Amino acid sequence: MRTTDSPTLDLAIDLISRRSVTPDDAGCQELMMSRLVPLGFAGENLRFGDTDNLWARKGSEGPVLAFAGHTDVVPPGPEKNWAHPPFNPVIKDGYLYGRGAADMKGSLAAFITACERFVANYPDHRGSIALLITSDEEGPAQHGTVKVVETLEARNEKIDWCLIGEPSSTHEVGDVIKNGRRGSLHGYLTVRGVQGHVAYPHMAENPVHSAAPALDALANEFWDSGNDYFPPTTFQITKVAAGTGSNIIPGECLVHFNFRYCTENTAESLEERVVAILDRHNLKYDLQWHLSGRPFLTDKGALVSASQDAIRAVTGRETELSTSGGTSDGRFIAPTGAQVVELGPINATIHKVDERVKAKDLDTLSEIYEQILIELLA
Repeated sequence: MRTTDSPTLDLAIDLISRRSVTPDDAGCQELMMSRLVPLGFAGENLRFGDTDNLWARKGSEGPVLAFAGHTDVVPPGPEKNWAHPPFNPVIKDGYLYGRGAADMKGSLAAFITACERFVANYPDHRGSIALLITSDEEGPAQHGTVKVVETLEARNEKIDWCLIGEPSSTHEVGDVIKNGRRGSLHGYLTVRGVQGHVAYPHMAENPVHSAAPALDALANEFWDSGNDYFPPTTFQITKVAAGTGSNIIPGECLVHFNFRYCTENTAESLEERVVAILDRHNLKYDLQWHLSGRPFLTDKGALVSASQDAIRAVTGRETELSTSGGTSDGRFIAPTGAQVVELGPINATIHKVDERVKAKDLDTLSEIYEQILIELLA
């Protein structure tokens, strides 16, 4: 039901109203597809595990411009802490409030309305328009975009340009776009000791004491200086756990850590350096690794140029290219050879209580997406 003068805002409200906490899609993809079918899109529902995915495409020829995003949102936490119920969106003082307003149901709505206007004005556009939508981006991300990309690759269906609607902007819509992301490497370390009584330390071996100098060395290690495209690699300890009681020397110490790394290192080189430091401290340990994603970069090309030109045409502002922040599903799409950028609303309130976005920004974002379509496929 129409509630405002903006089709984009109306659709965003409808999407936010659906409690699509990971991995529940809550009917969001069905709603989006109901708007795409009249435009000539053919949709595939690709369900893997507990995750719903949508691949919708209009056209059979290349080049392919795909809009990518996710319908799932993070849990809202205690709803009593919200000024407005997180899944009962409201517009107040020019802001749209609700879980997912910025991350990223506002972008999803802008995708749809941009496509509606573009197809109406350019029914015989060249190439193909596609949408790759998942309900598991905020969670483990094991059955979402990565599986859709595997499916597309298996049938040699290629994406040339991918625009991800992640909230990239800092102060104004379009002031920052992400043209790459750092890699993310997790380490799970268990340092082994000998459990014993605190009154008899000579009969035990405290793994916390053993691990501390090595962890200090890791925390103070110089990994790299970064480069023209990426900030320096960072190392952060995210969890330390040991002990079973106040009078017991623990028998093991668990340490979790993470690297956000640039292209000056690889996952393999970081793993080798960590092992060398641990071995230098003569630790007894087990170490497991999990690679969440390798770094990727779209430096120059048609998609970056079209995005910059579209932002300039719609808003009059110049755009900063950035690779900062966390990971995104771009890490699954970029390795196929696609050019990838992330362009979305202001990210100041994502994952927070009272998540919100300027209502007028969604119309601006829709216009930018439409202009990118014009730049690349008109």
